[in-house]
Amino acid sequence: MAVLSLYGLHRAYLVVLYFRHAQQAAQEVAPPADLPAVLVQLPLYNEPYVVEELLAAVSRLDYPRDRFHIQVLDDSTDDTTALARRAVAHLREAGISADLLHRDNRLGYKAGALAAGLAQSDAPVVALFDADFLPECDFLLRTVGVFSDPQVGAVQARWSFRNRDASLLTRVQGMLLDAHFVFEQGGRSRASRFFNFNGTAGVLRRNMIDDAGGWQHDTLTEDTDLSYRAQLQGWRYVYLQHVAVPSELPDDVPSFHVQQARWAKGLVQTGLKLLPTIFRAPVSFAVKSEAFFHLTANISYPLMTLLAALLIPATIIRFNSPEPWLILLDAPVFLATFGSMASFYLLSHRQLTGRVTWRDALLFPATLSAGIGLTISNTQAVLEALLGVQTPFQRTAKRIYHVEPNQLPWANLAAGLYFLAGFLYTASIGNWPLLPFLALFVVGFLWAALPSRATGPGDAYLTPQPYARLPPSEPRL
Repeated sequence: MAVLSLYGLHRAYLVVLYFRHAQQAAQEVAPPADLPAVLVQLPLYNEPYVVEELLAAVSRLDYPRDRFHIQVLDDSTDDTTALARRAVAHLREAGISADLLHRDNRLGYKAGALAAGLAQSDAPVVALFDADFLPECDFLLRTVGVFSDPQVGAVQARWSFRNRDASLLTRVQGMLLDAHFVFEQGGRSRASRFFNFNGTAGVLRRNMIDDAGGWQHDTLTEDTDLSYRAQLQGWRYVYLQHVAVPSELPDDVPSFHVQQARWAKGLVQTGLKLLPTIFRAPVSFAVKSEAFFHLTANISYPLMTLLAALLIPATIIRFNSPEPWLILLDAPVFLATFGSMASFYLLSHRQLTGRVTWRDALLFPATLSAGIGLTISNTQAVLEALLGVQTPFQRTAKRIYHVEPNQLPWANLAAGLYFLAGFLYTASIGNWPLLPFLALFVVGFLWAALPSRATGPGDAYLTPQPYARLPPSEPRL
C-alpha cells in the first residue's frame, strides 16, 4: 500500500501540473496557405464491421484532393480485404487518391504495416487512424497548422467515444480514458514533460519518424516507443485536448482486458528499453522522473495482486490482535491512494463536461472495481514483460465479441469467491468499515470473470454480398 500510494500521489501531482500550467495549453494554429501533402494511414486487421464506415469518414476530410492520399494497410485474413478493396474502388471513382496495400504476413504487426506503408510514400505529413476512429471533416485543417513550428514532430488529438453510454462497462472505460486524456496527456504536455502519441487520432511529421529510428516492433506499444525516442532527439509533441476524434470502446469484458494487458505489457517493455537512455539523456530531472512514473506505472498491478492476497489474512490478524495505532498508518496511505484516484477521475470528467453529477459519483466505485478486475491479467502482462516473454500482438476487436479462451476468467472467479468468503467473514465479526472496501474486490474480480459473447449485432457483414464489379488487383507487400 505504501508503494501504491506513491503512484496514487503521482496521479494527484498530474492534476496539479494540469491546473498549474493551464496557460501553456496548446492552441490550434491556422493552416498555412501552402498546405503540405498528407498521407492518411489506416492500419486494419480483420475489421469487417467498421472498415467501410472508416473509409467513408476519412474520404470526407476537408483537404485539397491533390494534397491528400489514403493508404489502407490491410493485414486481414477474413472478408475485410474484399470490403476494403471495394470501398477503395468507390473512392477512386469519386476522384479520391487511395490505395490498398495488403500484406500476406503480419511481420511487425501494426508497426510493421505502418513502416511498409511509409516505404510507398514520400508525403511529409502522416495522419493515422485506427479502424474504429471517425475523424470530423475539419480534423486535418485543425492540426496541420501546428507543424509551422519546425520542432513539432507530432500532434495528438483527444479520443471521444460514440458508444460511451452503451453499458456500465463502456461508461467505466470512458471515465478511465477521460482521466488519461485530460490529466496524463494534458498535464504532461502543458508542463513540457515527455508524453506519448496514442497510436491513432494524430498527425506525425515524416522526418520525425525517420530521425527517431522509424517504427519498431520490439514492444507492444510502438507508439509510446517512437514518442520517447523522438522527444529524446529534441522533437516536440503537441496535444490538442479540444480536438476530439470519435471512436468505439470495447463492449465486452475480455476484449477490454486484452486491450489493457497489451498496453500494460507494452509500457513496461518500453520502460526496460528506454529508461536507461532517458536517465543518461541531457534532460531535466522533472522530465526523467515523469518518464519513470509513466513507464513503470503498471508495476502497481503485481503489487495489487500481493495486496489482494494479503488483505483477508491481515483483516483476521488485526481483528484478533487489534493495534489502535495502526490507523495512523492506514488512514494516510488509504487517502493517498483512493483520494487521489477520486480527484483524478471525477475532476477529469468535470473538465470535459463542466460538471460532476451524482451519477458520475456513483460511477466512481464501479471504475475502481473495473480497475481491480484488471489486476490478474495485467499482472501476467507485466511479469511477461519483465521476464522477456514474447507474445503476439492482440488487437482489440471492434464489434466482434470473441477472444481466444484462456485461464484468466477462472483465476478471476477464484479470486472473486475468495473475497466473497472474506466479505462474509468480515461481516460475521462485525468489522463493518472494511466491508465497502472488500465489496470492490468481490465485484471487480467476479466482473472480470464474465464470459465473452460469441457474436455481435453486425454479423451480416461477415458474409458480404457478391460484388458487381471488383477493382484492379491491388499491390501486395
